Amino acid sequence: MENLIGYEWKKAHSGAEIEVVNPATQELIATVPNVGKEDIDEAVRVAKIEQKKWEKVSIYERGDILYKFVDLVEQNKDRLAKLLSEETGKPITEAYGELANVRIGVRGFVERAKHLYGESIPAGQEAGQEKTMQITQRYPIGVIAAIIPFNFPSDLFCQKVPPALMMGNSIIVKPSNYNPLTLIEYTKLMIEAGVPAGCIQVLTGDGPVAGQLLAAHPDVHLVSLTGSTGAGIQTMGTASKHLAHVMLELGGNDAFIMLEDGDMDLAVKETIWGRLYNGGQVCCASKRFLIHNSRKQEFINRMKEVIDNLKIGDPMNPETQMGPLININAAKRVEEQVNQTVAAGATIVCGGKREDAYYYPTILDNVTKDMDIAKDMEVFGPVIPVIGFDDVEEAIEIANQSSYGLCGCVITKDYSRGIKIADRLECGGAIVNGASFYRSFEMPFGGWKHSGIGNEGVLTTLQEMSRLKTIIIKNIL
Repeated sequence: MENLIGYEWKKAHSGAEIEVVNPATQELIATVPNVGKEDIDEAVRVAKIEQKKWEKVSIYERGDILYKFVDLVEQNKDRLAKLLSEETGKPITEAYGELANVRIGVRGFVERAKHLYGESIPAGQEAGQEKTMQITQRYPIGVIAAIIPFNFPSDLFCQKVPPALMMGNSIIVKPSNYNPLTLIEYTKLMIEAGVPAGCIQVLTGDGPVAGQLLAAHPDVHLVSLTGSTGAGIQTMGTASKHLAHVMLELGGNDAFIMLEDGDMDLAVKETIWGRLYNGGQVCCASKRFLIHNSRKQEFINRMKEVIDNLKIGDPMNPETQMGPLININAAKRVEEQVNQTVAAGATIVCGGKREDAYYYPTILDNVTKDMDIAKDMEVFGPVIPVIGFDDVEEAIEIANQSSYGLCGCVITKDYSRGIKIADRLECGGAIVNGASFYRSFEMPFGGWKHSGIGNEGVLTTLQEMSRLKTIIIKNIL
């Protein structure tokens, strides 16, 4: 499968390719280009040209084009869902769910852009300004590079591409090497809907090489990256050399706090959703389970019962509830992290085994607050480490000891108490009576500390992807 580089669909200049493998079967699905500097230079050159043309297209016309894209995704949803499931390993039901979000996300950004009004500063608000008018307007930021990870390619395409285009920017999409095929198809549908070739492009290549070449290019004005903290730090350093803007949504090790009065049925339901969805490969998944000691054993028993009955297997089977991780190396990494935690004193209640790219849901008991997994070890897989506590102050201390600060949550029947705890969690999103895995398109989503810079969502992305100018008219009154 080729990339859209500049105005043409073609292979990398070097001819180098990357294999895309089905993680459930280890079968080769397709090959994609492994782009290099020459390809990226061409892409940015064309993106810069086409951006100047695109910004002259009216906002309502841009919106109409994006709505055509939504309709095209809907018309092709069966083909796209199958492709997304095959290349990612997520159950087909989850793939359909992710595609359904396209309409929600695009509609939100289109309508928000139409109503993102400027402001005026009345004359005379400051001494000497009695005859002066000041009006604010937003302008495109220019060429945007969108670096998208493997776990939710469709959702994150919709978090980055529609707002970039609605604000008059051009955009270069850099998908994950592991599962770029759906986003290549999305780019084709964008072109079919009416976005000019060159205004949107898609490049596949080794992340540390292609991603950094994009970040280093002097004509890339914003890098929007969702990925690991390490990749974010590297990208920020690279982009800083030419003062490019960055939006970074990075790693997390979210705390799930259950108080002694918490609803156990709710806690179990939210853990299944908030930890095992997409095989636990979710940046804002709950990853540290702080359970009051009076309820800890009950929580473990209930979770084990549910896990024992989960249907794990072929992602294309509609009855499958969990598939493989994105690849064998990802599963091996989770295996190593579990083994390291067991060596530190934790015990496996269930799971703890790997078969190829499958890692089975695992509960770890006897996890203490001084273990790496209770601090900065982000496990990107279906692992539930349980940490007991007696005092709520201790729970908050454990939750906040991590260098990450993406999201967090608390389960309690006392909403007043829950809100007070949520207020004290050092993170960008805090959920009361729900898992930390919560992200609406509307909300400003972003982390504190090492979990990111900037906020992504309908409420904030359009501002992040544009420049603000104040036009001053002196002596007009």
